Amino acid sequence: MQSGDPSEQATPGKITIKAPVSASSAAAENVKAFVAGGFGGVCAVSVGHPFDLTKTRLQTAPPGTYTGGLDVVRKTLARDGPTGLYRGVVPPLLGVTPIFALSFWAYDASKRLIRVLTPNRAESALTTGELATAGFLSAIPTTLVTAPVERAKVLLQVQGQAGSGTQYKGVADVIRHLYREGGIRSIYRGTFATLVRDGPGSAAYFAAYEVTKKALTPVNASSSDLNISQVILAGGTAGVAMWAIAIPPDVLKSRLQSAPTGTYSGIVDCARKTIATDGVKALWKGFGPAMARAFPANAATFLGVEASRKLLDGLF
Repeated sequence: MQSGDPSEQATPGKITIKAPVSASSAAAENVKAFVAGGFGGVCAVSVGHPFDLTKTRLQTAPPGTYTGGLDVVRKTLARDGPTGLYRGVVPPLLGVTPIFALSFWAYDASKRLIRVLTPNRAESALTTGELATAGFLSAIPTTLVTAPVERAKVLLQVQGQAGSGTQYKGVADVIRHLYREGGIRSIYRGTFATLVRDGPGSAAYFAAYEVTKKALTPVNASSSDLNISQVILAGGTAGVAMWAIAIPPDVLKSRLQSAPTGTYSGIVDCARKTIATDGVKALWKGFGPAMARAFPANAATFLGVEASRKLLDGLF
């Protein structure tokens, strides 16, 4: 499997300075990162959506609605059948290609930007801190797509729980309702909370993946020599690293995006009211399902990214 940045295929232990990249080559790398990221996102949603639905319902339901993640699954299956576990899957499937495509493209672009800003580098390979910085920067443009997709997904996921009726017929219906309710501002509710979650989360995500790949790469070998099981391990580790720190802001994001208009004035108000009502432990609701999802979903993500990237490298 091949990593997204050719400059990082140097032999360990040797100082390698990357030659200037032509405009056509840079454009090709951008396309590859974009397409591979989108394919990885489809893999992530296919594997991880039932876990994500369970997490969201735990985070947003009134106290006492569920006893835990397994209770969410049991009640969802009893009410809606197996397809109920994929309620709200359309928004992430529709949005996942641009979200993950933007994320992996922005990550590669951020790594190139860091190199441009540090021209007198002793080595081509970025440090762990620089990889984390690139990961954080990748979340900024991605949030513009992630926030409205997450808003629609959360509203679809929580409808029907605790005996509530079905308000929305699908993602298009959600967007129409939100626009009539409050225009673009309503559609983008929770954008800052999304960035608060995804900035640090993406920093941990990409840095953990790169560090784990480096640790698994044999001496005098390239990361392109990693086998499928090693890519799965690195991808799963990245997911665990991200969600280990992302749950509290994710809880606040889910509550902001699912609550009636006027319930919260922002993420700080949401945090204050959540802690006052349910205690600090409420900020960790959904931790179990999120962590259960983290490894398989993100292993699938990076496996999809690496496999599609290898295919694209063979094409152009």
